[in-house]
Amino acid sequence: MNTIAPAWVRVRLRTAPGAAAALALLVALTACLAAAFPRALDRYEDAGLVRAAEQAAPPRTTLTVVAPQPGLQFPSRQREQAVLPPALQRQYADVLDAVGRPLVTDPGQSSYGVQTSKDLPVPDPWIPRPNGIPAKMRLVAQSGLAGHSSVRTGRMPRASGHVTADTAEVEGAVTVETAKSLHVKVGSVVHVPAVSRPPLAVRVTGIVEPREPRGAYWATEPLLRTPSLARVPGGGDPVYYWIGALLLPPEAAPALLATEGVPVRYWQVAPDTGALHARDLAGLKSAVAALESGPGLGQVRAATDPAAQTSTELDDVLAGYDRLSSGIGPLMAVAGFGSAAVAGVVLLMAGGLAADRRRAELALLRARGASLRGLAGRLLAETAVVAVPAGAAGLAAALSAFPGARRLPAVLAAGAVTAVACAALPLRAAVAHRAVRVHGPREDTVSARPSRRRTVAELTLLLIAAGAVEALRRRGVTGGAGDGGASGGSGDQLVSLAPVLVGVIAALVLVRLYPLPLRWLTRPAGRLRGAVGHLSLARAGRTSVSAVLPLLALLTALTTAAFGGSVLAGVADARDHAALLTVGADARIESIGALPDGLAGTVRRAPGVRGLTEVSANYYAKAGTDLTPVNLAGVAPADYAALTRRTGLGAFPQERLSRPADGRTPLPALASPSVARTYGTQPFPVRLDDGTTVTVRITLVRDRTPAVIGTDFLIVDRAGLSREAARTSALLVTGGHLDADALRRVAGKDATVQLRSAERARYVDSPLQSGAERIYTAAVAAGAGYAVLALLLALLRAAPERAALLARLRTMGLTRAQGRRLLVLESLPQALLAAAGGALTGWATIRLLSPGIDLTGIALPASAASVGGNALRTDPLSLVLPAVAVLLLAVAVAVVQAWWTSRRGSIRELRAGDAR
Repeated sequence: MNTIAPAWVRVRLRTAPGAAAALALLVALTACLAAAFPRALDRYEDAGLVRAAEQAAPPRTTLTVVAPQPGLQFPSRQREQAVLPPALQRQYADVLDAVGRPLVTDPGQSSYGVQTSKDLPVPDPWIPRPNGIPAKMRLVAQSGLAGHSSVRTGRMPRASGHVTADTAEVEGAVTVETAKSLHVKVGSVVHVPAVSRPPLAVRVTGIVEPREPRGAYWATEPLLRTPSLARVPGGGDPVYYWIGALLLPPEAAPALLATEGVPVRYWQVAPDTGALHARDLAGLKSAVAALESGPGLGQVRAATDPAAQTSTELDDVLAGYDRLSSGIGPLMAVAGFGSAAVAGVVLLMAGGLAADRRRAELALLRARGASLRGLAGRLLAETAVVAVPAGAAGLAAALSAFPGARRLPAVLAAGAVTAVACAALPLRAAVAHRAVRVHGPREDTVSARPSRRRTVAELTLLLIAAGAVEALRRRGVTGGAGDGGASGGSGDQLVSLAPVLVGVIAALVLVRLYPLPLRWLTRPAGRLRGAVGHLSLARAGRTSVSAVLPLLALLTALTTAAFGGSVLAGVADARDHAALLTVGADARIESIGALPDGLAGTVRRAPGVRGLTEVSANYYAKAGTDLTPVNLAGVAPADYAALTRRTGLGAFPQERLSRPADGRTPLPALASPSVARTYGTQPFPVRLDDGTTVTVRITLVRDRTPAVIGTDFLIVDRAGLSREAARTSALLVTGGHLDADALRRVAGKDATVQLRSAERARYVDSPLQSGAERIYTAAVAAGAGYAVLALLLALLRAAPERAALLARLRTMGLTRAQGRRLLVLESLPQALLAAAGGALTGWATIRLLSPGIDLTGIALPASAASVGGNALRTDPLSLVLPAVAVLLLAVAVAVVQAWWTSRRGSIRELRAGDAR
């Protein structure tokens, strides 16, 4: 065999170049998709982690090591040497060495130095004093000032001579923002209190501008670049004072030892956010934990000071991303398993189609003495010659499309696709030709009886699927996520495979039930006039048992499409509902005070506006005798009731909120559950923002309401409020395609305009969320595409037999119209079974698995408003559209085949031999 295998392969490729090209295209496309899935997931996960670190900002992500100043028991010279750049730089290098992999530092944004831990009041009268309180300054001698800033005025500060704790004056610099806010100029002198000596004078020699204001060098401690107004603690009227920073040269750090600011040494280690990878999440968390309270902290203390302390919130950032990834990753696994299952079935069908087309050839080879092993080897060789280069091409395309991700998962995925494609034809042929025979027995669907082995296999799959579904219902898709953010072990993968297993079990059940309706319809169809109906049922019943494999692909694809479509629809609904909770309507126009008179009428005439509700908000109202703060809004009951019905937020009958006619009865109020629990149904007073008081009584309780954002509110009829309290402060607008710019022009600069559509667009704040949506969309599209391919392969397998049948029947008087009807009716039973079964299976799968799936993680950021969870719900379009598409495609292919056969004529098909 080894000597003739190359010749065999060459002859086979020349004999069927079209089949080889089709196989190569199928393998290349499938390998590309399989290899692209893990690389795309890696890329989106890494981008999500980087975005999380960037949004957290350097004050949270930078690792800061702080050590106290050298003790007073040391000589003055030794204390001064300990805060000078040479000693701090050596310790800085040791601190960087203590940071363990995979956490990568960014030396360009890291820094070290000495600063006062207490902000010192300065007596200089030229510095602004908002409430007569002197400003406070922080002295900072940080490394790398010249490299991270540009001089706008003056020059960089220098240390003249040898600076000690007794130095009376040093040079310093301030940023542009500090100079502007505190009225600092080049040449200004700031006097800082010192201990047992005259104040330390800091002469400003330069005003600098940060080169990267958002970089860790400046943003870790924002006070370095931007002064702030601080409030004096205590009750009464607020009193403020300024806090700023004076930037000293590192060589002037010994001068800080004589101040009252309790100077400390510090080393700031900024992580390189571009080097963060989601696959290293567990290692990153371990590295941070080691620096905070583990071996890394010991190394830091040994290099700096035994009393050194480390602080960072990077671990909280990583934990927050871990929670997001744990909610999205398993859903991605569901999409991946579904698409992989459909693609695998299609590859097996392609091998089965090739084996059926060559049944006579392979049976003849077996009859002439070919061994089963030798026959399988030849088929494997000729398939591998086509599939392996095609798989490599698909892998190369995926690697180039998604650069920067891990290669090994992509290589394994493409290798698995190639292996299945290579093995499908040899294994199918080996099973079909175990025994040497020229003609095999006919295995009609109606007459065939399942074997015991098949029954045992189906029962095993049923138990596995039932266990996976029950595990998913109990734990949810995120119940077994590990600390590292991975989807977990084999148990979690089994849970993610549950939708596919449910679809497979449903397919096997439908395969068992498929012959029953055919048997029931055969006798009634025989009584009909004409032979088309009877022939179509007879043809559908005589379909080979092996040809029922397309049903597995169609059902699995339809189940995956329904599941994925429902996930995407659920994500859209969750975001839309959260945006509605935030805005209250399609648009919200609000002002701190009253809106201008006539604005409501102008907004009503704006393009796209269909409805408008005026709201009188009293956000500083106080309820009861203890004057508990509560948000109260006055509305027109008729308009507001219509708004609640349109939005679905706390609908109520308008008469329950209308003001009583006598004017003396307490105003009816709609309240939140927390307010209702506090005050019950008894009347109680509410003091409004203008100082007037109204008496209200709670008659309605709703969880949410459009007028007030939050869960503590009172809604009353504005007709019962005073003229001042009833002035319109907000407009709730409903309509489609609202023009935000037009509404802002109408509202004016003093009012804020919120659009529901704009709020909804803000909810995708992580590339991991947007990437998950794209992956799910691609999975649904791939499942639909492979379902179409499975149907085409099934029809292509029966095409020669159908063409021969039509040719024979045409010689017996069958018209072209009857031929089209025959092929359409013959293909309808399996298409109807697949469509109805797919829709039913998709619905049942979602109903079974929805208790364990929460879409909040993939749909919304942590800050978005949401009531409870966002469970997976059935999307009717995702169920109906794929099923209808299967029916239409089956009918269209049958019509095209009938037209093509009649166009070619009958002579060629009749001369082709008696195909069985």
